[in-house]
Amino acid sequence: MKIGVVSDTHLSDRREIRLPQELLGGLSGVELILHAGDWISPRVAEELEKLAPVEGIAGNNDGMDIVSRFGYKKIVEAAGVRIGLIHGDGYGKTTERRAFDAFEGQDVQAIVFGHSHIPYLERKAGILLFNPGSPTDKRRQLLYSYGIMEIREGEITAVHHYYASWD
Repeated sequence: MKIGVVSDTHLSDRREIRLPQELLGGLSGVELILHAGDWISPRVAEELEKLAPVEGIAGNNDGMDIVSRFGYKKIVEAAGVRIGLIHGDGYGKTTERRAFDAFEGQDVQAIVFGHSHIPYLERKAGILLFNPGSPTDKRRQLLYSYGIMEIREGEITAVHHYYASWD
């Protein structure tokens, strides 16, 4: 199973909701899209749903329309693998640590998170931790990014995809 992973799109209704062509092309053919919060506009979900079913959670910048639809934390089952989904905002720890700790004692094989806009990939205690970065708001990163996860025979892997600009 091929899964597209996105976070921190930060696109508001004040302008046309348009996702980068590099992202749309890269998500072509995925069977599911996970969004780790800070959508800002629910119309982002509508655009992604044109490509594949979407699961997500709300981030610290999302309004109640997104919170009521997605919630703040969930476990998504895909091809027999349990994936924890959380934004990762908070205080007192790194974003990665907050995401990892949020699913302590729960049966997950991967945790997808966002918030920092920094692409991240690590296995910790047998759990894949994955932050796709941002496809639209790279902040201090050199490149925009999103991720692709693949599940084969119960094993989950992830890879980042990067691009320099979008219009």
